[in-house]
Amino acid sequence: MGTLLTESEQRDLLEFVRNSIVAATRGEPLPPPILASPTFNEKHGVFVTLKKAGELRGCIGFIESEMPLIEATQDAALKAAREDPRFDPVTEDELDDLTIEISILSPIKRIATIEEIEVGKHGLILEYGPFRGLLLPQVATEYGWSREQFLEHTARKAGLPPTAWKREGVHLYTFTVQKFSEKDFTQ
Repeated sequence: MGTLLTESEQRDLLEFVRNSIVAATRGEPLPPPILASPTFNEKHGVFVTLKKAGELRGCIGFIESEMPLIEATQDAALKAAREDPRFDPVTEDELDDLTIEISILSPIKRIATIEEIEVGKHGLILEYGPFRGLLLPQVATEYGWSREQFLEHTARKAGLPPTAWKREGVHLYTFTVQKFSEKDFTQ
């Protein structure tokens, strides 16, 4: 995915998301989504990942969204902080230790063969009946996975056995992301 947001817009969105998480955690009113860029009103899938000391602390998002990007990003951030079922809600004591990462998704594309998957470039969605799993492209890179390992972990994320990606009737989709993090601006 090409550059959707400028560096300045990325900083603005990260600051807005952090202010939203801080307000929600403290029980204060949320900041209104009034950032100036017209891109913030476009509709894109988005995921917000929270990390604490480099470890996952929450990740929630939308593959596609009917909300403007700014609202979808705020919603995903609040859910990552408060509603990710894998973790307790973020506490006020943790706020200074959190790093926020935002991944804005390209439109998804159904693929015909696994050879179309480029590890490190593509995120992956696996669908089989009512089961659906998604992993962002950076996950495979962070763990050094091969294409097959990426498929296996996406199947597991869908609640299926690791080899389920080989089944008849499985649908695979790829997407790319524009990923940016608070880490990118604190070097």
